[in-house]
Amino acid sequence: MILLIDADSLVYASCLRAKQENSSEKFYTNIEDSIAKFDEQYMKIVNDLEEIYEIDKIITFNGSKGNFRKIITETYKANRKAQEQPPLLDDMHQFVKDEYNSIWGYGIETDDLVSKYWFDISNKVGRENVMIVSIDKDYKQFPALIYNYHFKRKKIYDISEAEALYNFYEQMIIGDAADNIQYFKGWGAKFFEKNFKDCKTKYQYTKKMYLLFKQKYKGKARQKYVECYNLLKLRAY
Repeated sequence: MILLIDADSLVYASCLRAKQENSSEKFYTNIEDSIAKFDEQYMKIVNDLEEIYEIDKIITFNGSKGNFRKIITETYKANRKAQEQPPLLDDMHQFVKDEYNSIWGYGIETDDLVSKYWFDISNKVGRENVMIVSIDKDYKQFPALIYNYHFKRKKIYDISEAEALYNFYEQMIIGDAADNIQYFKGWGAKFFEKNFKDCKTKYQYTKKMYLLFKQKYKGKARQKYVECYNLLKLRAY
């Protein structure tokens, strides 16, 4: 098994003090503390998966810079501007790049890069031999093996082609509040399930989805559809 580890969330988590430390400070200020936490979490993930699979290779990704989605619309992730950033975040990203020989890029997000590697590797060795490791739900738009390592939601997903298609178009309706993507605010999973239950192909999903954009956005339907699609679609190729 080849593991593709999206380490962005692990890097951020490594900067946070553990609750049991009973400190008034939210973030670590000593990088050795953050490094120790990152190494522990990272190895826990690998060790857990080694109990199930024979791990042949691990590729780590983190800290990509720039984001083409912010060119599509200035509202993308605008809700995060006021969020306090951990003082060691940049240093920890650099630590992982240096010590774990991680992969990163310019103009795209880490999950785009992971998706591209997954697409290329799965085509070469088979999807059953490569696994994405991440807590990010966006990867479910691919027919991939995905390990969510979050202690409350720890699970290995085996996403089928049909499920991947369903998941992506469902996301266009639900949106992504964390990234400030909400083209149908208030319309949720139940609405999608009811109105798209007969869809099986990409054409069918696209046709029905575009009709909803026309109903809501009238003359701006095409613009809004393209925006929404490109904000949510990960760049696997």
